[in-house]
Amino acid sequence: MPKSLPTTSPTTEPRPLAYLRLRADLVQAIDSGELGPGHALPGERELARRHGVSRVTVRKALAGLVADGRLVQRHGAGTFVSERIVKSFSHLTSFSDDLRARGLAPHTRTLAQERGEVTPEEAMALNLSPGARVLRLRRLRHGGDEPLAIERSVIPEFALPEGTELAASLYETLDRFGLRPRRALQRLRAVACDAEAARLLGVANGSACLLIERRGFLDDARVVEFTQSLYRGDAYDFVAELTSIDHDHDRA
Repeated sequence: MPKSLPTTSPTTEPRPLAYLRLRADLVQAIDSGELGPGHALPGERELARRHGVSRVTVRKALAGLVADGRLVQRHGAGTFVSERIVKSFSHLTSFSDDLRARGLAPHTRTLAQERGEVTPEEAMALNLSPGARVLRLRRLRHGGDEPLAIERSVIPEFALPEGTELAASLYETLDRFGLRPRRALQRLRAVACDAEAARLLGVANGSACLLIERRGFLDDARVVEFTQSLYRGDAYDFVAELTSIDHDHDRA
């Protein structure tokens, strides 16, 4: 573990608080790049000493981060920062945002770009009238030199009119006009890569992939994007924070 990783002095704080503090320290170190993908963590005894907590607290914090996909434990080898990319379903972020948070350099290769009249499927997804014009983008998204996802985005022409210079990040382009989505509806399902997708992603034909459909909304409820993203199943973990329903409150 890098020397710059914060340590905690011995403490008598309740165990739940100590666990949350240790978990937050480790997450911060991973997100900041202090602990890069594949980095080995010290053993439980050393982590407990550095952070002034019990080994039970360390074990609980590590187990929680393993369940979240941020860490992996290899029998007989130790605990490592996951080399998979963890994407939260709880926050609206772009592909570029996700990779930069992992210390990776996003790179985009445009496969197709065209303008035309909206199709019936696109009109339904974007709440547009027949005859409305849209921009269609099909892009191969990389982390460094490694292909990770294929994205097909459809954007209403009011958001990106003819002549707009597109940045590598679609959300950064929309943000220049104050039109970055403020909320989104997403649907995820598992699919098998067809031959073309497998070739572009560098995986075997029929490999497991994750397909996400996203509709992004502005504050005024207009739909500003309809994106279908095909992610490599061997490179991504999708996580979401869930809370229980307060049944007693519902009955009040």
